[in-house]
Amino acid sequence: MAIFTHVCLGAQDLAASKAFYDAALGALGIDSLGPMGEKGFLYGQGAPEFVILEPANGEPACHANGGTLGFSATTRAQVRAFHEAGLANGGTDEGAPGPRSFMPTAYAAYLRDPAGNKICAYCFADGE
Repeated sequence: MAIFTHVCLGAQDLAASKAFYDAALGALGIDSLGPMGEKGFLYGQGAPEFVILEPANGEPACHANGGTLGFSATTRAQVRAFHEAGLANGGTDEGAPGPRSFMPTAYAAYLRDPAGNKICAYCFADGE
């Protein structure tokens, strides 16, 4: 059972964020579920689990220092595809694909989305 119903990240430019997340999350098999009214977009696997949106209070979107949202990848190839797709669609590198030392099978890549939010994809499977 999941501990969250959904996660939201703010965006200044919805079109740029949509292009980024369609590509990066698509590489992980996470579907775009379409618009959330005029102020956001929904992503998930059958049900909305991740939302990008303009902040409801009208204030500028911002990102947390130290905050990271991690997405699950089945394979290391998916981690690399996530990173490549994100970079090609307005993201910036925050950590190239590769092993992470805290666990023997941890393999990850980190990106900043067009709004500056830090996201990552992790695979814990052995080998390629």
